Amino acid sequence: MERRTKIAIGFGVRGGFAAVFLVLLCVLIAACGGTTTTAAPSTTDAVTVTSGATTTADSTSTTAAKSDIILASTTSTQDSGLFDELLPAFQKAYPQYTVKVIAVGSGEAIKLGESKDADVLLVHSPAAEKEFVEGGYGTERRDVMYNDFIIIGPESDHAGIKGLPSAAEAFAKISNAKATFFSRNDKSGTHTKELAIWKAASISPEGTWYQSTGQGMGETMRIASEKDGYTLADRGTYLSAKDNLALVILVEGDKVLFNQYGVIPVTEAGNLQGANDFADWITSSDGQEVIREFGVEKFGQPLFIPNAD
Repeated sequence: MERRTKIAIGFGVRGGFAAVFLVLLCVLIAACGGTTTTAAPSTTDAVTVTSGATTTADSTSTTAAKSDIILASTTSTQDSGLFDELLPAFQKAYPQYTVKVIAVGSGEAIKLGESKDADVLLVHSPAAEKEFVEGGYGTERRDVMYNDFIIIGPESDHAGIKGLPSAAEAFAKISNAKATFFSRNDKSGTHTKELAIWKAASISPEGTWYQSTGQGMGETMRIASEKDGYTLADRGTYLSAKDNLALVILVEGDKVLFNQYGVIPVTEAGNLQGANDFADWITSSDGQEVIREFGVEKFGQPLFIPNAD
């Protein structure tokens, strides 16, 4: 029995060497004979994963990856509901993109651009926007739309500002009456405009009557409404929320209350192509038409007026 086992093992080893020898011999013969052999196709396709999209190597068509665009914008564009109409229209025209909005004050949005934490800006602080582009942080700035600022407050109007033609005069009367005024105090475009009006009135507001919210436009209006106070707001956000506010428009029409919005692709943005496509679209006839129609059905007037070149 032991001898037969050794013979079997020996035969197996020798057989293994023989098999290897035959394979090598076939390879040498094929090489010397110049014949070409084609490997059998794999039963599975090669798969490549790029930015979340999966494609097969031998497929005649591929599934395009959705590419995120980070849009830093203002609480006024967010709170007014504009993005609810604007972004679906853009993504219908450019289905390869998904737009993610960071809604903050214009000052904070510009900082996000400086740190390249956003791809494109839609803001309303023209002087700061100019500095941003001149500093090399933005590739260009284009006008998109405008509306205006308004001074709103309780219908009782204990400061007596209703109908005044000058925003600076209205602020002076609010200060003299020590009527409660709520400031966003967030370096937003609205806050920047408010400070400019106080400066024009030669007033440095301070005291218990002048209160800071540190909040966006919608929340600041809500607080002013609850506390029977005054504030500066953009018309679009006010109109979208007025049914829930105990505030009325008291001062409007002063040319200093003009409120221009601009779009700026960020230099070397993470998704610069997406940023450029968004800027091109929002200033195109299609994008401008969405802005022109926004608010008309509900309020009888557009909340923003398109004015791209």
